[in-house]
Amino acid sequence: MARVPAAVTALNRIRRTPRALIRHRRNRNRPQPALELTPQQPPWLRALSLITVVLLGAWLGLLIVGNVRVPVGPVNTTMTLRPSLTGGTKINVSPLGALKLNSHHAPVRLDVNVDQLDPARAQALVDHPERLTGLQDEVAHDVEHGTLDLAVRSCIAVVSGATALSLAIHRRPRRALAAGGTALALLIASGATAWATWNPESVLEPKYSGLLSSAPSLVGNARSIVTEFDVYQKELARLVTNVTKLYDVTSTLPAYQPDPSTVRVLHVSDIHLNPASWKIIASLVDQYKVNVIVDTGDTMDHGTAAENGFLDPIKDLGAPYVWVRGNHDSRVTQKYLQNMKNVHVLDDGRAETVAGLRFAGIGDPQFTPDRSNAPGADQSEQLAGDRLASALRDQTNAGTPVDVAMVHEPSAAREVDGDVPLVLCGHLHHEGDEILKYGTRLRMEGSTGGSGLRALEHKYPAPIEASILYFDRDTRLLQAWDAIKLGGLGETTAEVTRHLPKENQPGATPAASTSPSTP
Repeated sequence: MARVPAAVTALNRIRRTPRALIRHRRNRNRPQPALELTPQQPPWLRALSLITVVLLGAWLGLLIVGNVRVPVGPVNTTMTLRPSLTGGTKINVSPLGALKLNSHHAPVRLDVNVDQLDPARAQALVDHPERLTGLQDEVAHDVEHGTLDLAVRSCIAVVSGATALSLAIHRRPRRALAAGGTALALLIASGATAWATWNPESVLEPKYSGLLSSAPSLVGNARSIVTEFDVYQKELARLVTNVTKLYDVTSTLPAYQPDPSTVRVLHVSDIHLNPASWKIIASLVDQYKVNVIVDTGDTMDHGTAAENGFLDPIKDLGAPYVWVRGNHDSRVTQKYLQNMKNVHVLDDGRAETVAGLRFAGIGDPQFTPDRSNAPGADQSEQLAGDRLASALRDQTNAGTPVDVAMVHEPSAAREVDGDVPLVLCGHLHHEGDEILKYGTRLRMEGSTGGSGLRALEHKYPAPIEASILYFDRDTRLLQAWDAIKLGGLGETTAEVTRHLPKENQPGATPAASTSPSTP
């Protein structure tokens, strides 16, 4: 009985064979459809598309939800992360201006907007100044809490924005997940870079831009920093305290209270017959409570007697005026200033003590009002620098060492290296700072007159530059300086940048503040 089904199966196969052959022959004769090749994008183009979508989606996510509101001490702030090529932190104190801190290097910048002052907390701080001692811990805790909250929110915003935008454009879940993962990786890399380059001491050297009248009160006094202990917390608390005072209940700017342990010197140079400079200098003297003004020459343009009346406002600037001759200043100019009250003209190595500091200087050996190059100009500048260096050594041997030397050209300034802690100059119409071979600091000022009438010779007007130098009243050494830059002719911008010498940076040893060595 087992053989019957096998026989039936074999018979059925024989019957189906002709039908199968017929179907196979029909299918072979039927035309086959042509294969169509789907064009594939090059790998680099797909990667570029992914990165573009990720960056755009991350930016949109940060723009929409990437901010947090954080109370910092007595002020209410909004913290935001923004894409940036340079990183750093920007503190907006509207309408007074903004502070920029070189706090980190990463493709993201932290923006802190001071929205408003909490009246109750501010009034309690004003009524009870003893609470300022605990303010630094409160501020540090608030900032730490706010940045952590901002980091979490920004992470969610970046990943969500990149994922949503990729899904809307490509309509492929796998591409969307890849975009979200890439955004997360970029954010982690940015955070790691910011953490690795974090510089808490950046709060000591802020760059201010905004209303010049607000700069002294907002940036505050320069002070000697000799230890790293709690520097960030203390300076951050000081900044918050300054903002609180600016937003006091009277809504008026407070008077700038200078640090009594410092001597404040205003360094100007290359005014070049610009009458607007006197108003700017008078304003800086009043706002910063300047003790003495030093001018490193080229106050005039041609040095003629007809120009002497331009110098008359000097006696009303409100501070002693120490001056050395530049190559655009004549002996006629120098004689006119020597007869003016409250003006100290330095030449041939002469030294004078003004506002507790001892200055010595020498006038420029050249007189080239037509901007010509006289033969032997370099040799004459070096000879003038040598004469000043000899005079400085004589002062040191006499027991009256000079604190600040003054010349006009940098080439002459380099000749006094090792004989004085600080030498000031101008001439080149741009600001500069350099430590010379034997330890003398060379500070070069830009044009406080915006190069005078020469400002019209170029496409953009030259900026008006000056510096506030802070000296310790006891050691008479430079502690810090504020570089002030105002927009030139027709401009209204203002920037103030705080600088600290390396010997005053946190962690520096006191031995770094010694006088320069004699070559």
